[in-house]
Amino acid sequence: MEKEKVSSGNIIDFKVLKRIFEFIRPYKGRFYFITVLTLFLGFLSPFRVYLTQLILDDFVAKGNYRMMLYFTILLLGLLLFQSVLQYIHTYISGRIGQYVIRDIRIKLYEHIISLRLKFFDKTPIGRLVTRTISDVETLADVFSEGLAAMMADLLQIVFILAFMFWTDWRMSMVSLSCIPLMFLATYIFKEKIKVAFNDVRNAVSNLNSFVQEHITGMNIVQIFGSEKREFEKFKEINKDHLDSNLRSVLYYSIYFPVAEIIAAMGIGLVMWFGAKSVLNVEQTGITIGTLTAFIMYIQMFFRPIRMIADRYNTLQMGIVSSSRIINLLDSKEDVMEDGTHQPAVVRGEVSFEHVWFAYNDADYVLKDINLNITPGETIAMVGATGAGKSSIINLLNRFYDIHRGSIKIDGTDIKEYDLSILRKNIGVVLQDVFLFSDTIRNNITLGNAEVTDDMIMHAADLVGARKFIDRLPGALDYNVMERGATLSVGQRQLLSFIRAMVYDPRILILDEATSSVDSETEQMIQEAIGKMMSHRTSIVIAHRLSTIQKADKIILLDKGEIKEIGRHDELIEQQGLYAQLHKMQYKEVV
Repeated sequence: MEKEKVSSGNIIDFKVLKRIFEFIRPYKGRFYFITVLTLFLGFLSPFRVYLTQLILDDFVAKGNYRMMLYFTILLLGLLLFQSVLQYIHTYISGRIGQYVIRDIRIKLYEHIISLRLKFFDKTPIGRLVTRTISDVETLADVFSEGLAAMMADLLQIVFILAFMFWTDWRMSMVSLSCIPLMFLATYIFKEKIKVAFNDVRNAVSNLNSFVQEHITGMNIVQIFGSEKREFEKFKEINKDHLDSNLRSVLYYSIYFPVAEIIAAMGIGLVMWFGAKSVLNVEQTGITIGTLTAFIMYIQMFFRPIRMIADRYNTLQMGIVSSSRIINLLDSKEDVMEDGTHQPAVVRGEVSFEHVWFAYNDADYVLKDINLNITPGETIAMVGATGAGKSSIINLLNRFYDIHRGSIKIDGTDIKEYDLSILRKNIGVVLQDVFLFSDTIRNNITLGNAEVTDDMIMHAADLVGARKFIDRLPGALDYNVMERGATLSVGQRQLLSFIRAMVYDPRILILDEATSSVDSETEQMIQEAIGKMMSHRTSIVIAHRLSTIQKADKIILLDKGEIKEIGRHDELIEQQGLYAQLHKMQYKEVV
């Protein structure tokens, strides 16, 4: 598995933040209110210190007990008022964050389901799970305790500085003499923690990808006895995750004691200079209230600096996650373009005109394909593995887009069709049936409320699946468990037939629909297929030539090119590739 490596840039990537803040627009009224509240809260804390200085110098020192009592009550009331405002600020900002995260996750998932299969071919599923779940959750922390809290801390620092210099510039200069050391320590910490948390996010993404892939493919791991080897790989990836987190723990354990020492140095200098000045109050004008206020100011000043460094963790991880989310949302080259053509009736005429296609740009798997299928005609495609049979199906459904040429249905290019209309009129039954851990009803309708139980049972009668559904506990409400584990291969295949037929498609595609079932089940399925193909344009892919001999037209593909076209008897008479393939299979049967 390829490990993901993503690095972040500066602490604040304004391009990323601008994109993220676009999601705040629906809630801009509340956001502006929070902004004003942040300004007010930043002012209240240093203002309380100023009131404390006023009480000491003007009332306590002069023995004015009554005014001291009044202002003490005012100070306590102001503290209570600030606590209420802080609650409102935290609650509303948290709500805004959760609504924004909901909208981002919806937008992200909507974008993911609009991508071509080409994107999923090159992107691990675990990585997409990380984007949709873990990265979005990390972004939620940015709104709840990251960016907003950092802005509040910065505003508080500005107001504290303003009050300090307004009170006494000499004490302010002494108080701030240790600030360069704090800034230096914070900068070093920021650089170190940035690298550590890049590694943490990479490790989380790699862990998700590895676990998802290997749990999904656990049968392969166990069949080939690779449990120990895969476990060792997991331990290595998990160790990378541990090491990244331990480095961040180390940096935190160093930074905060250093920050406390620097803050203590600042308080010590203030007390030394202030005490000397208080003793000479007639000359300096510095009172005991001023000294007390500056001790409180300096403690209050260093706290938001330490908190900003602490919240850098949250903000940095949020910026990394935001960059990944934005990069995924910007992956427009893999977005399927939706047309507008919505015909009332689809007849089922299909034509491929000089079609060229490659999964990788230079390696063409289909070369100059020309094919015409009339409405109601049944054609069969045969050829060796890798000949391009399944690619034709993928292109017809627009899971991928062609490089050259055109594909038309009823004379209209499929790129002009509304995707939902196009795929509603093409029923597909694949060899590997995927069922969700849900009821039979939801596995057939896939949540489409337009599909009624009557429509489901009509399709079940058509394919001969009603009896086995009625025998299940709860019938349509029966939960098939993950990947249909509680059903047989034949039953899963019949459900896929119902899923394809419930929309009454005009074009039916069967890709190796009977290759994984026993002969008795195959006979039942062949009967169902016969009913399904009646009066429909049908495209059948099969390795067993005995199942396609009645097709109106057989197409033999070899290395991405059409080599032979004709009915079974005609191709046998030609003594070409089809005849050779038929002889080989006949010998195997004999």
